[in-house]
Amino acid sequence: MTDISSRNPDWWRQAVVYQVYPRSFADADGDGLGDLPGVTDRLPHLAALGVDALWLSPFYPSELADGGYDVADHRDVDPRLGTLADFDALAAEAHRLGLKVIVDLVPNHTSHQHPWFQEALAARPGSPARDRYVFREGRGAHGELPPTDWQSVFGGSAWERVPDGQWYLHLFARQQPDLNWDHEEVREDFRTTLRFWSDRGVDGFRVDVAHALAKDLTEPLRDLGAPDLSGEQALARLPHGTHPFYDRDEVHEIYRDWRRVLDAYSPPRTAVAEAWVPGARRTLYARPDELNQAFNFEYLQAPWDADALRRVIADSLATARAAGASATWVLSNHDVVRHPSRLMLPPGTDENTWLLSGGSAPAVDEAHGLRRARAATLLMLALPGSSYVYQGEELGLPEVAGLPVEVLQDPLWEQSGRVRKGRDGCRVPLPWTTTGPSYGFGAAGAWLPQPASFARYAVEAQDGVAGSTLELYRTALRLRRKLLDGEELTWQQDTPPGVLAFARSDGWRCVTNLSDAPVPLPPGEVLLSSAPPDGDGPGRPGPLLPDTTVWLA
Repeated sequence: MTDISSRNPDWWRQAVVYQVYPRSFADADGDGLGDLPGVTDRLPHLAALGVDALWLSPFYPSELADGGYDVADHRDVDPRLGTLADFDALAAEAHRLGLKVIVDLVPNHTSHQHPWFQEALAARPGSPARDRYVFREGRGAHGELPPTDWQSVFGGSAWERVPDGQWYLHLFARQQPDLNWDHEEVREDFRTTLRFWSDRGVDGFRVDVAHALAKDLTEPLRDLGAPDLSGEQALARLPHGTHPFYDRDEVHEIYRDWRRVLDAYSPPRTAVAEAWVPGARRTLYARPDELNQAFNFEYLQAPWDADALRRVIADSLATARAAGASATWVLSNHDVVRHPSRLMLPPGTDENTWLLSGGSAPAVDEAHGLRRARAATLLMLALPGSSYVYQGEELGLPEVAGLPVEVLQDPLWEQSGRVRKGRDGCRVPLPWTTTGPSYGFGAAGAWLPQPASFARYAVEAQDGVAGSTLELYRTALRLRRKLLDGEELTWQQDTPPGVLAFARSDGWRCVTNLSDAPVPLPPGEVLLSSAPPDGDGPGRPGPLLPDTTVWLA
């Protein structure tokens, strides 16, 4: 059995990590916004669920220009979410319950409200204060054109002009100026930040946009030549390591430096990279002298197809093995359409178009989506490596695609000229009870409106109910701890078309039917089935129905 105790420095290799988006998890003070005391109050839910760690998305001071990823102070708590004392209480209670704590680190940029950037704006061009960021003169006769054709992830130019005529770089929102990681003061400040949270008992870090810190800032700055080369898709069209601001080889010097800081603690602090890079490049971030792990987004983006999933799983395991790391698996997070809805969209569906239709074109069969999501979950939890679970997955929450545009908070909506609806639909606050102004999220309403359908997904509606999605997760995580042994799997070769099957090192098996027809149930004792109670259940003979996963002894 895998040891995930505090004594094991490798606890992260096969852990289940639960992502908490604090503003949408639980509201202790009734102001409609989730907060750290709310998280602390609900930690028993995570302990009972059976996860090994919680990952806190940003809780730092922020004006919420990008959902908290515009950080004004990397070593404090947003007053609307609590205090440092509240964080310490959260960490202490989590550790008492046997849960590790991972915090989000946002090193690529700060908020424009950060004292450093305010100092830079007040300083003259060429000043040391501006050198912490990326300021440049514009092009054109009067400097009226951006320095390059680089584009923001949120749409439009990645450059913003300031009153004295210079421009600053922001790969995301204009309120998120990029830091200059060639500057030693920037590097030292983040070493201080790593120590600050590690000294407060944090067990690890999730590194936001880990592939973007190092940039080629040699003059003249390089144009990319076409807007479509400015995003992650450019990485496939340029020689590895040569993009001017994504996945440059120099970024690994930064993480080797961080590893020396993290290894100074006992046990060493862990880290996982959010690096949107091809699999072969992902190994570089997850090497033992860098960040331990890197998120595997190929798995999240894979279609519901047996052959495609098998290729992604095999490639991901090989990639992790080459790095000396363990694989990571994720189905949903704060940036993507929740998988009970996403997995039901026909191949080729444009997700933004679907969101703009309010989830009606095409319509998604919610019950069928939940069935498929449950099957996907049991498949994911059976794989070697770490599983990252997004809050509300354990309830089977679908995407809230029908949010009216007047309540949207994601800057994608405005910055795209109101053509990209954004990520609010997966960030709607959780339902804890079947009644109340915010279904138990807080004493009053919630910062994003919850649909009436949330009542039937609430924790209160599922707790102790046989066959509920909540109880499926609890049972699966309890069994997983008993069954996990080693980090290998063996593919079963004699499977019907559309069926994915593998055995783990101690002989237990996972079988998923992704086809449209029932298939014979393989021999063996059914330990757990993803099917709801009206389908094939544990111990029942008969075929393995479509969109069903079973674990077999």
